[in-house]
Amino acid sequence: MNPNLKHLHPYPFEKLAQLKKGIEPPKAKSCIMLSIGEPAHATPEFIKKTLIDNLHTVSNYPTTKGILPLREAISQWLEGRFACKVNAETQVLPVNGTREALFSFAQCAVDNTTNPLVVMPNPFYQIYEGAALLAGAEPYFLNATQQTHYLPDFSAVSPDVWQRCQLLYICSPANPSGVVMGEEDFKTVLALAEQYDFIIASDECYSELYDDENNPPKGLLEVAYKMGNTAFTRCVAFHSLSKRSNCAGLRSGFVAGDAEILANYFSYRTYHGCAMSLPVQYASITAWSDGLHVIENRRLYREKFAAFVAILQDVCAIEKPPASFYIWLKTPISDTQFAQIVFEKQNVTVLPGSFLSREFEGINPAQDHIRIALVAPLDECIEAAKRIRDVILFLKPQQSEK
Repeated sequence: MNPNLKHLHPYPFEKLAQLKKGIEPPKAKSCIMLSIGEPAHATPEFIKKTLIDNLHTVSNYPTTKGILPLREAISQWLEGRFACKVNAETQVLPVNGTREALFSFAQCAVDNTTNPLVVMPNPFYQIYEGAALLAGAEPYFLNATQQTHYLPDFSAVSPDVWQRCQLLYICSPANPSGVVMGEEDFKTVLALAEQYDFIIASDECYSELYDDENNPPKGLLEVAYKMGNTAFTRCVAFHSLSKRSNCAGLRSGFVAGDAEILANYFSYRTYHGCAMSLPVQYASITAWSDGLHVIENRRLYREKFAAFVAILQDVCAIEKPPASFYIWLKTPISDTQFAQIVFEKQNVTVLPGSFLSREFEGINPAQDHIRIALVAPLDECIEAAKRIRDVILFLKPQQSEK
């Protein structure tokens, strides 16, 4: 067996199940799950219809590269969304969702004979860490704290770390905080990648869930192109339909960027056995070609954020993030205790922040935070906010006594 398997940590939801084990929530209160970032809004009917209309194509083997109309739809979407020209033939690859691609990309990109580092934000999407470990690299964490506005401080990293870095994972909008990297942040990592010759893997799967219709989040390819890096050298961006179009079960996304890197990744994928089925490809074309349903999707999340924050803002420090569908809430007691109490007293499940991070340089940057995924229907989100408010008010006298 791969000896690096022993280094893998339990997944956050395994830890959550253990945390809740033996606790009996009140049966009189309905169960509200806000722990998993699984979209619950309806998948648009036109996407489902296209999928069904093309079921006859399941008799054909799909190709790893995907059909040209899909790659063209993706390149056109990228041009419209990020104002950059992407070659559909050489700079786009369809993938079975960003999770699969973010993991497999490290297996292709890392040379494990050179004592490599894979650098990533902390807290993080655990796939980054697992991908690094199984590729034979050492994860290096960039603490994203309240003091750094929940973004990694790239300037604080020593040259020795960047010298060993082969792959940098970034996530904007960030999971779990919903903060976004600005143009200057992207310029910083692009300059570092050029100076130290490493690849940037930009996880942008939440890029279409943002609050301000007039200010969509920047993307890696957008900033690289604007800077004159029109070949996207050392840049690979990851996008998905899961959050954008409420198609989590479709398992459809893409990677785009540096043609030389993608040519090597394509070679890897031909052995990886991960070609996207043709009905999914045709459904994906219709999804990437339509933007109206995404505007409506954002409106639904905006409505939930407004209601949720309004209920809690006078009892705790809570802010609506600029993007994503998460609330990153600081807790008055330890995050694990808070999650247990909310479940035990209110039958609401949230995810302790410390399950999404590692202790590094003497701190766990996600400790005493919880991640709340506002994926449930509006009425459930409102009810959950009221129940969480009750818990915070219940804890306040205990806090004042200490």
